Amino acid sequence: MQELLGRLRALDPTASQSLRVIACFDELMTGGVGSRGLLSAAAALAGRPVSLRRDGRLTRIDTRGHELTDPGPGGATVTVGADTAVWIDDDGTGVHANDALILERLALALRIRDDDAAPTRRDLAVIFDAEAPLADRLDAASRRGLSPTRRYRAVAAPLFATWRVHPTGPEDVQTTAHGPVHAAIIEADAPVDATPLGIGTAAAPEDLWLSLRTAVIALRLHGPHGLDGGDGPSHADDLGGLAEVLASLPSRTRADSDGDALDAVMRHPWGASTVDALVRTSSVREAARAAGIHHSTMSTRVDTVIAELGFDPLDGLGRTRLGLAFLIWRLRTSRVLELPAPSS
Repeated sequence: MQELLGRLRALDPTASQSLRVIACFDELMTGGVGSRGLLSAAAALAGRPVSLRRDGRLTRIDTRGHELTDPGPGGATVTVGADTAVWIDDDGTGVHANDALILERLALALRIRDDDAAPTRRDLAVIFDAEAPLADRLDAASRRGLSPTRRYRAVAAPLFATWRVHPTGPEDVQTTAHGPVHAAIIEADAPVDATPLGIGTAAAPEDLWLSLRTAVIALRLHGPHGLDGGDGPSHADDLGGLAEVLASLPSRTRADSDGDALDAVMRHPWGASTVDALVRTSSVREAARAAGIHHSTMSTRVDTVIAELGFDPLDGLGRTRLGLAFLIWRLRTSRVLELPAPSS
């Protein structure tokens, strides 16, 4: 499927996007994802809330995987079974290109994965919940076959990721502050490969909530200036302790002021590549070589960076400030969880 998607992308962007939808549901079904996760995936793919009416009970999920309490505007329904139907919100703009396919694949997946008797909170949701009581997290981990004496990693991928080596451990769609992700738990040294993919730090079962947070950080840093150079999984281990620091930061911190200043630098065509080179090297000459420019050109750029940041990024703690500001800027501007345009 993924091979076919790649071949068709250049020939027919609409078909390419349609295959992304099919591949997404195929991956979720392979992983045994339940009804709530399937609805989250459908909403993210459609870009609008999706509803399930089953036995008179309505479940409506928004594009970030959160449950909505109001019934919404409704929409054209697809019947799943007796007293069960699904639909995508009618936003007044008409039917979108892949609406019918999303509903068709969602309905098919729900017929196969009828988990009405499953607990309201799935085991992985409990394992990944830092606020859940420790005993509940350990009980959920035990039910999913995780040993309290072994170490595991959480991995996180967008719902449309291209998988080459699929995780063999438990998986589901998890809601995050940045949108739903395809999350899984693997042995600490188990192979897994997808594009894009974030691999979290190793942890005991009771701390997998933190591993998932670091996996999401690694995922959001995926790209040409990220941990992976733009290809292959991003590993939270490459950040060391910074992964947990970034995962624990509130939505707005004092560190964001440096990130705000960095916005001015990034408006230059050379901004991102120059800052990336400065962060990864220890001198102007090394940064110039990494960026593929003359050292005098790099020196001129550094002068501009100093003027716009208000501190010297090559002096003492200035390096640390620049590195942290760059990571925050990368996280703030990450688009990795957005469904690629059909022509991409």
